[in-house]
Amino acid sequence: MKNILIIEDDLNIAELERDYLQLNGYKVDIVQDGAGGLKKALSGVYDILIVDLMLPQKDGFEIIKEVRKKFEIPLIVLSARNEDIDKIRGLDYGADDYLTKPFSPAELMARIKSHLKRYERLTGKNTAVEVINHRGLEINTASHKVYVNGKEVQLTTKEYEILLFFAANPNIVFTKEHLVDTLWGEDYYGDLATVPVHIQKIRKKIEKDPANPEYIETIWGTGYRFNP
Repeated sequence: MKNILIIEDDLNIAELERDYLQLNGYKVDIVQDGAGGLKKALSGVYDILIVDLMLPQKDGFEIIKEVRKKFEIPLIVLSARNEDIDKIRGLDYGADDYLTKPFSPAELMARIKSHLKRYERLTGKNTAVEVINHRGLEINTASHKVYVNGKEVQLTTKEYEILLFFAANPNIVFTKEHLVDTLWGEDYYGDLATVPVHIQKIRKKIEKDPANPEYIETIWGTGYRFNP
């Protein structure tokens, strides 16, 4: 049974989420303040986190940043804040997904299943190729560590998944639509803008000059290509 932590100050919304998730076989805990939520999140007993942004004591952005220092488990933001700047900031801090209120419990459930499935696949030990090397970029698929010229870089789960996909499929141009369908799943209802946001974050971590990337190249009007 998977353990899910909901950090949400609106008890009605939190209980709606909990009841729906429990019906689908998950074990769920609820915390209604940011400080208590962060303490629970850092306990290491949860498989996925659902975090609101507007919380008492400590906001959701702070929680995301602190969790990402220790864990790479899937983290979904569920917030009434629907401005692009909030979505970009949440993803930039390390969230894997962003849903706005009001939300569909069925959609939330679909995204949770999708993220858990991908996380389990990425953290499995049965990947055929354990190390991928491209011009100083090394991806160890067994340990899920990434190195650039021998120096380890820290990526979120989604960033790692995107980079691994590109590195395993060099010299192929992928559209944003294809990347979303492949890496987020066909049941993903979010904005295509999440693709360039994540790629920009990856470039900042692996490229010598993110403005002139050597690895993940933008093919204007089409999509992206990985240069081996």
